Amino acid sequence: MLILLLEKVPRGLRGELTRWMLEAKTGVFVGSVSGMVRERLWEKLGDELRGGSCIMILSDNKEQGFSMRILGEPSRQVVDFEGLSLIRVPE
Repeated sequence: MLILLLEKVPRGLRGELTRWMLEAKTGVFVGSVSGMVRERLWEKLGDELRGGSCIMILSDNKEQGFSMRILGEPSRQVVDFEGLSLIRVPE
């Protein structure tokens, strides 16, 4: 399972992602893709964010069952707290 949370990205980039994933809500994409496709989508996001941001949540064998990656400066931050990934909302 793969979840992408996008903020302030170009519409064309969101349109490109709909080829591989479902857009459940504006900027929230859900899908199940291979590792190769996931990495290529991540590279594409990095190349085309244009000031936006992305949080990727993917299935993993960690204790929580998932891991997170970020690109850009999202409104919420991913913080590692003793091996657990937490979300922090800046003041």
